[in-house]
Amino acid sequence: MMVTKRQTILITGASSGLGKGMALEFAKMGRDLALCARRVDRLELLEQELLLINPNIKVSTKELDVNQHQDVFRVFDEFNSEFGQLDRIILNAGMGKGAAIGTGRFEANRQTAETNFVALLAQAEAAMAIFRKQNAGHLVTISSVSAVRGFRRAMTVYAATKAAVTSLSEGIRIDVMDTPIKVSCIHPGFIRTELNEHVDKVPFIVDTKVGCRAMVAAIEAEKASCFVPSWPWAVLNWLLRITPSRWIRQMS
Repeated sequence: MMVTKRQTILITGASSGLGKGMALEFAKMGRDLALCARRVDRLELLEQELLLINPNIKVSTKELDVNQHQDVFRVFDEFNSEFGQLDRIILNAGMGKGAAIGTGRFEANRQTAETNFVALLAQAEAAMAIFRKQNAGHLVTISSVSAVRGFRRAMTVYAATKAAVTSLSEGIRIDVMDTPIKVSCIHPGFIRTELNEHVDKVPFIVDTKVGCRAMVAAIEAEKASCFVPSWPWAVLNWLLRITPSRWIRQMS
């Protein structure tokens, strides 16, 4: 099946980690990039780096805190007007703070829940409004292998939000089935980023560059749902679903 080339790509949370890594890969492919994040200084440095990689692409950056929901709609619309059309929007912004429920860390858990799901809902609304109007586009949500089941301690709320992202993505996909609008949900396995650089002894972890290359390849394929890197996560995600809870407790 021939996949449409998505020339203009918007990425949220693009100033570091997976967002930055994906932007670098897309720049090598000659794609125009609309990048937003809270840290404008990092975005400006990233823009320079991208134009060194490929001076023929167009790069635009804007400040955006995705928890400021009206700003999400404004920034997406500004990018759409600036580029004339947005072909793909990648909802990447997220966070991983948290602790076991009932241990006095409600604020950290709330922030993770609001950023990873409510703010993603705002981004999805803004993106799909644009795609519905132009009757074309590719929505990409970034979930996680942790979406397949519950985990303990700091992972509890994070995993729950990613399960919600996966479910939301499927619902949107069903809603626009048989239209020119495509929806993909990417489930990264363990990829080393600033969010987890303090965590030791993570099984099957890959560095940011390897992980982002796998993510971009999966995004380009425009499958409904995939786990990356495919080895070992295309297999391990099924094993995680049936692993006894006592084993999950020892792992997390």
